[in-house]
Parts: sequence; structure tokens; C-alpha cells
Amino acid sequence: MTRAGSQRTLLSLVAVMLAVLTTLGIGPGIGTPIAAAEPTGSGSGQPSGPKFLKLSLDSVTPTTITAASDPYFVVSGTVTNIGDRPVDDVSIRIQRGAAVTSPSGLRSTLRLDQVNYDINGEFQDVSDQLTPGQRKQFSLTVALRAGTDLPSDISSLDITAPGVYPLLLNVNGQPAYGGQARLDDARFLLPVLGVPGTDPKRALAPAAPPALDAPPVATTMLWPLADRPRLVAGQPGTPDGQALLTDDDLAASLAQGGRLDQLLSALESVVKPDSGRDRSLVNALCLAVDPDLLITVSDMTRDYRVLASPSDPDGPTRSGTGSHAAKTWLERLRALAPGMCVVALPFAQVDPGALAAAGDVTLADRALNAPADLIDSLLAVKSVRGVAVPDAGTVDTDGATLFAHHGFTTTVLADNAVTTGDNRANFATAKTPPGGAAPEPGTPDVVNLADITLPPAAGATPPPATLHAATFDIWAATALAAIGSNPPTPPFTPDKVRYEVTNDSRAARLQDALGAMAWTALNPEPGRPRSALLMPPQQWGANRDEASTVLGQLDLLVKNGLATPRPFTDLVAQQPDPQGYELDYPSEAADDAVPAHFAEPVHQQAQRITELMSALVDVPQQELSPRAFLTPLRDDLIRVLSLSDRRAGTAAADTNAQRRLDQTTKTMDNLYGSVTVLPPGGVYTLASEQSPLLLVARNDLPVAIRVRFKIDAPAETNITDIGEQQLPAKGNRSFQIPTEVSDSRNLVIPIALTTSDGVPLGNAVSVSVRSNAYGQVLAIITACACALLLLLVGRRLWHRFRGQADPADEGFDPEPRGEDDSAARTGKRDKKRQEAR
Repeated sequence: MTRAGSQRTLLSLVAVMLAVLTTLGIGPGIGTPIAAAEPTGSGSGQPSGPKFLKLSLDSVTPTTITAASDPYFVVSGTVTNIGDRPVDDVSIRIQRGAAVTSPSGLRSTLRLDQVNYDINGEFQDVSDQLTPGQRKQFSLTVALRAGTDLPSDISSLDITAPGVYPLLLNVNGQPAYGGQARLDDARFLLPVLGVPGTDPKRALAPAAPPALDAPPVATTMLWPLADRPRLVAGQPGTPDGQALLTDDDLAASLAQGGRLDQLLSALESVVKPDSGRDRSLVNALCLAVDPDLLITVSDMTRDYRVLASPSDPDGPTRSGTGSHAAKTWLERLRALAPGMCVVALPFAQVDPGALAAAGDVTLADRALNAPADLIDSLLAVKSVRGVAVPDAGTVDTDGATLFAHHGFTTTVLADNAVTTGDNRANFATAKTPPGGAAPEPGTPDVVNLADITLPPAAGATPPPATLHAATFDIWAATALAAIGSNPPTPPFTPDKVRYEVTNDSRAARLQDALGAMAWTALNPEPGRPRSALLMPPQQWGANRDEASTVLGQLDLLVKNGLATPRPFTDLVAQQPDPQGYELDYPSEAADDAVPAHFAEPVHQQAQRITELMSALVDVPQQELSPRAFLTPLRDDLIRVLSLSDRRAGTAAADTNAQRRLDQTTKTMDNLYGSVTVLPPGGVYTLASEQSPLLLVARNDLPVAIRVRFKIDAPAETNITDIGEQQLPAKGNRSFQIPTEVSDSRNLVIPIALTTSDGVPLGNAVSVSVRSNAYGQVLAIITACACALLLLLVGRRLWHRFRGQADPADEGFDPEPRGEDDSAARTGKRDKKRQEAR
């Protein structure tokens, strides 16, 4: 035996001993052997033993098979050693299962064990050995159906009829200290719209697709443009209009290569006249735009600021870098939107149930009715009216009632969010039939919601208004939501088919979505209309290639006669099914909803905004109107109730909501405190008992305001109410308050300002007042003096009338009077004249 052979024999013996010791529980941890048990797929949990290899799908070419395709398709992927030991003899094979025969099978077949994928290809070698951390790419060429000229290294999947087929990639290998085993797999769907011939040179005619005894599917697709709220809360409107954002991530999303840029680019590839696609496809598309996103992007086109730390709203800020990107993106959208259907989403993806619980009509009007006007003004379009598109795809009774009360006639819901008594169980539990073979009941496109019928207004003659539901396919919506980065699982996805979709690669998730889009077209269902509404999530994470592939799939369905474009306006204008349907609000939606404890604080702050708004005055000369000043704060309260990021499974959404609420409350406190009476220094002295009280009121708001003085006058004073007064923006004003004080003591008079409706403003002040009035003492002294004077006058007159000398004149010798007195006086004058001569 050679030396190398001896070493191999020794290593084999060591491996066997380690395996035995480990089995007995006394072996070293690094030598754990693996059994030949096969791991389950991505959707059905992880294998119980250690993981050694990770298999991911990179691409499928072409993504959809048609009768005009090559008879082969290519599957590319990557195998990565994620274990702690080398893996030898790594090989791959492809397997397929039976075509999906029920809509729930679009998900459930991706959880089946590999034994259900009973059509097997041949194993093909990928690598002799993969060391820990090493990866290897591979490519498999697969024929759809068997043919006489197939090369030996090409497997056939024996697909002879159109359909949506589940495929599985199976990777085998032999880890060190173990035996050969299946170490991982990857599952995906392959839509086959038509089967090509077996001859790659087209020598054979393609297989004729079976005739569908049904018309093409009338297809509509909403194209969402939305983002999570970015504006910092508690920032009222300002004349310069400079916005403050929590971060600058939106700038990257709008710039070339960003998420929103790529979604818009994919749409431009279809809508632009030079796109090369059939223009009729535009009729199937409708832009669904979040007005909060447009407001933020519009603010970003000017200079804006960004928080240095998103968790510190009062901290330092820096200049934003996305002005150019925002300007460019908004101009592209403005050029695109007028040529297609546009519908407004509820503001900031607000939760309708939480909005109803907040119970503020003005807030609900801003969240539900104002978006259409905002979209129209910012994009210069006429958007579709009367249609509500809730973010969750489902709504509770309170939310639906709120829609109806605000004039909406239609709401877009998942088809399992409405149900009749007959099919309630099927929709509520979405039970998967054994083997995925039995067809499931469907819901008509547009249905009446029986429990959301409103009585007509008082004195109205029209019949009661009824809210309708336009339903979309939950299976296609679930698959579309899984496309792209950070994919959520929507709340309307049934529990039975929920799994962590991030275990699959992006390419696999894209294939699943393409299969779900094609399934309805390929499988007519008895009792279900030939129509489809495709609804991606509002914050869709698809990149340009993925979004373009989705649009290309829709184009393929139209070109192959399986679908026909249907305008969104035609869908919502359909006559609804007269049968009454009821809402079915899933528990997952309730779990993802905005917590109930936010409703009351939001209601309180919304009321304060409304009360302050009613007191403000729109003066033509001032730079800011009351609406422009306070509406941003109302928007902040709507953002508190946003469903954005609530399906991420973290507490970040609650933290952000509470921070927004706190900042808005703090700002409202400051605004109410900005209108106040200035306290006078020292004691205020009145010149007389009826002197006016001079007061100065200050308004630090950039908007004029109507106020009233609230004066708690003590009993010794009588202060006249001067009624409603107006304070100028950013200014002071003096007032003379007619005052009558009947006491000379120092009096303390509490004075405050209120709105015209009596809502307190600012802080109350206490004014110390002293009057020069003497009060009762002065009155008594004056009365006594008058009495004494009258007494003396009367006494003198009494003695005069009686001819008696007044005793008070005793000892007083007055000058002589009468004729003798006159002569004497004349003599004296003559004597003086003589002496003068």
C-alpha cells in the first residue's frame, strides 16, 4: 500500500471513530456526522441538523415560456459553503411538480417536500469540493419536453401543456465526516404560456396550446409610488418654506439607481411613445401616488435641512443633498402622469381604523379627501375620485364607515377581505385543499358591502349611499409583495401559507410573482369573472429590472391573447354584484394596525389645531396664511397613524409615532404660549377712579389672531369687556380697558387672553392696581363739609332776617354805610385832593 493510500485509510478510520463517538454523545463537537435525511425547502422550515450549503437561484432565462420560445431554458444559481467543514462532490439537479391547479397552490406548492417534485432531471457536477466560505456559480440548461435530439447533459421536465409549474433545485454533497446527502434546495415557479417545439432550429412545429373556453382576462394594475414619512414633526409652515427631514435616504431613493427612480424608470419604458411596447398596455396601468411623498419631494426641490441624528428632533441639522435629484424625479413624474390614469393613496398610508378612532372630521378630511386635490395640483392631472386604496388591503367596519362618510363610493380590498355567509369559512381560513387540486371560490370584481350602507342625509331624496369594494387577487398580491428588497408579507395572506420569504432569493421571488400573474389567465375558474386587479404593496421594493419584468409579463399575457388591458376607471365603474357582502378583517391586520392608545392624544391635538385655526386671521399683507401655517402640524398627526414600517416586526414604528406625537404636542404648547399679555412692572396707578386700564398684548405668531381679554375683576372694580380684538403678526398692541375702581387699596386683577371661543392663550398675569379714589372716607368728609357750610349760611341768614347782629360779628367794627357814610367818604376824597395840590 502506498503512503497516500495509508493516509486515506487512516483518515477513514478516524472519521468512523469520530462518528461512533459522536453518536454515543462523547465525540468532539466539530466532528458531527450528518445523516442522509433531506432538508426541507425554503418555505417549510429549516433542517434539524447543521447547515452546510446554501443554494440560491440567480436567474431563469427566459422568465416565462411561450410557444415562440426556444425549447430550452437556462437556470443559473450559486452554491455557497456556509458550514464549518469542506463539502465534496457538489452536484445539482432540477425537479418539477405537477402544475398548480388552485390559486392557493401558488404558495402551498412551494412548501411541499421534494418527493412531490416527482419529475427529476439528472445530477450535474458543480464542484469537486467547496471549502468553508467558498461559493460556486452554476448554469443548467433544461429542455421543456423530451426529444430525440437532446444532448445527454440536458434534462427534460416533460412539460407538454401550458400552466404554472413548481420547480425545485436540489444540491447534493458530502460534508467531511459525513455521507452524501441533499444539503439544500431552492423552489420557484415557471409560467408556461405555450409549449415550443423540441427542435431548437424550429424544424418541428410548436405544440398547439389547448384552447381556453374563456375570454382573455381583463387586467388592471396599480403602480404604487410611496415612501415612509420623512418630514420632522412639529414644524409649522414658515414663509421661507425650508423643510426639515429626519434623514436623507429619500435623496438616494430619488437619485439614479434608487428605488423610486427605478420604479419610475420601469414605468417610463412602457408609457413613453418611443418605448417600443404596445401603447394599449398603458390602459391597464394606474399610478397610485402617496401625496405625502409628493409634498416631501416638492419641499426637497428647494434648500432643505436634515437631522444629524434621526432620533434627536431638536438636535443639530445639516444641509440636504437631494435637491437636484428631487427636481429631476418630480419633473419626470409630471411629464409621465398626464398620459395615464392616476389615483391618490390615503395620506402617508394612514390606518383608516385608527383615523376613525381618533374621531376628528377635519383630520380625516385632510387624510382622505385632500390627497386627490394635492395630487392634481402637484402633477397637473385629474385623478380618479371616490376610490380609497388602504395600505393594508383590508379595512375594519369603522374604517369603511369613515370612507363612506367622506364621500368614497369604492374601496380597493383583498378578495378575502370581503365575504358572504356561504364562503366566509373559505375566506377566513383560506384552507389549502389536499394536494392543491380543488378550485376555490372567488369574489366578483366589485361587490356591495352590506354592512356599510349609510342612510341618506336629512331631507335627501336620493337612495342610501353604499360603499362598494373592488377586490384584487391575494395570491398575485402576496407574490408581488415578495419582490425586491425587504419584502413584507401582507396581512391578507392566509396563515396556512405564510413563511419567511427572505429565505428565497430575489430571482426566485420574482419567478413566483410571474407565475401568480399568469395563473388566472391560464386557469379559468367556474363562477369567477375573467378579470384581475394586480396590487403591489404601496412601498414596493422592486428594482428597475424586476419592475420591468413584471410589466413585460403583463405585455406577454396581452400579446398571447390571455389578457386584455382594462382601465382602472372601468373597473370601479362596474355595476356591483347586488348580493350583500360583509367585511372580514383578519387578525394579522389587527396586529399590524396602529395601537389604540394613539387615538385619544391625536384627537386632542387635532382639536387644538382646529381651535387655533379658527382664531387666526388671513390678512392679505401677511406672508403666511393660517392654513399654510397649521396644516403641516395636522399632517404630522396623520403620520402618527401611518401603517408604514408596521409590518417590519420591530418597535421602530411605535417609537417614531410617539416621537411625532410628542413633537407636535410640544409645538402646539409653544404656539398657544406665543400669544399673551405682557405683565406691567410694579404697581399700576390709576389717575382717578374712572381711569382706563392700559394693557399690552403680544403675538409672536407669524399670523394675525383674534383674541379676547379674560379679566377676573374683583368686587371693588367694574371693568368693561372690550370684545374681540385682533393682534398683528409678530407684533404688540396696546389696549385701554375702561375701568371703574371704588377703592383706594392695592387691588390684584388676574388678566389673560383667550381665543374668540374662549380657549386660553399664553399665561395669565396678575396686575396690581392702585386708584387715587378715596372711596367712602372721601364721601363722608365731603358730606360733612357741605352740611357745615349749609349750617353756617343758614345761621347768618336767620340773624339777618331778624335784624340782629350775628354773634360771630361781635368785636368787628365795619366801615359806616348809608348817606352819612357816603358824605364822609366824599369829604375824605376832597381833602386828599387838596392835599395833593
